[in-house]
Amino acid sequence: MTLPIFATTTAAAAGAATAPVTAALLKRASAPVPMALNAVLAALGVAAVTAGEVAGAWPGWWLPVPVLLTVVAVPLALADLRHRRLPDVLTLPAYPLFGAAVGAAALGGGGPSPAVRAAAGAVLFGGAHALVRLATPGSLGAGDVKLSGSLGAVLGAAGWAALAAAAVLAALFTLAIAAVRRGSGRVPHGPALLTATWLCAIFPGAP
Repeated sequence: MTLPIFATTTAAAAGAATAPVTAALLKRASAPVPMALNAVLAALGVAAVTAGEVAGAWPGWWLPVPVLLTVVAVPLALADLRHRRLPDVLTLPAYPLFGAAVGAAALGGGGPSPAVRAAAGAVLFGGAHALVRLATPGSLGAGDVKLSGSLGAVLGAAGWAALAAAAVLAALFTLAIAAVRRGSGRVPHGPALLTATWLCAIFPGAP
């Protein structure tokens, strides 16, 4: 019992430790977020991810993917909710970060399948969002499209069904946000995309 608690607590502390870095990057990009809230949410997210791995919800080699996703998703979601922006300072580094996480998972025991699906997922999910923006420019921001490719890599690695599940969940979450923030202008889609991807990553169908 002591070991799982220690692992989860240590992971939470590590998640919180990323907040000063991501908050500083967002401040430099003129999209500041509350560092304390960033730290608390990152800690809780990483702790939940680690608890899932300790409980055997999925193989240990998958752990790098949801951990890195968590520490990137939390500050980005906060920035989009506060500023309706998904700054390049985090959306663009997400590609090599998530790619490295999927690569580590593949080398750690997942084999080549997650990496292959990740590459395909990035193209499919990112391409679908790019087409939506092209057809209806007001429906998605450029940041949403940039973000969707890296999230597609995570979703592809999690399993083919995760791509469709995340798209449906993100749409539902955005509708929920719109209902809560009625009359406040354009509703950011990034937080819904990030939350849907995180849920699919911690309940992967076929990692």
